[in-house]
Amino acid sequence: MSVTKKLYLYFPKSETEKPIVYKLVKDFDLVINIFRAKVTPEEEGYLSLDVTGEAANIERALAYLSTLEVNIHAGNKGLHWDKERCAHCGACVVHCPTGALAFADQARRQLGFTEDLCVECHACIPACPFGACTSSF
Repeated sequence: MSVTKKLYLYFPKSETEKPIVYKLVKDFDLVINIFRAKVTPEEEGYLSLDVTGEAANIERALAYLSTLEVNIHAGNKGLHWDKERCAHCGACVVHCPTGALAFADQARRQLGFTEDLCVECHACIPACPFGACTSSF
């Protein structure tokens, strides 16, 4: 049975030139869907991705990743919306392509964040004048 797991991988400089995604696909028979990435030589980087495959293969892949200097975050978003900092101005809403940030209560102009809809495009971060949207990376 195939399952999908959301992963966030943070790479120090020492790991950026290794073929990590290639190995996940080839050696562990996983399908990789990258949502957001910044990995360049001689810099630190990160990947936000879904991995799909047999649960045992995903566990083996996570064991492989743990042998590298890669920090792994699983199951939580790489984007954080701080309800307390949000002024509910709506500046982010027009920049959110999936509707993850939207007015939950239009009459009272109360913004809401639906984490499951977020694809972590990070378009909301520069759009928010109050710093309510931040990256975990």
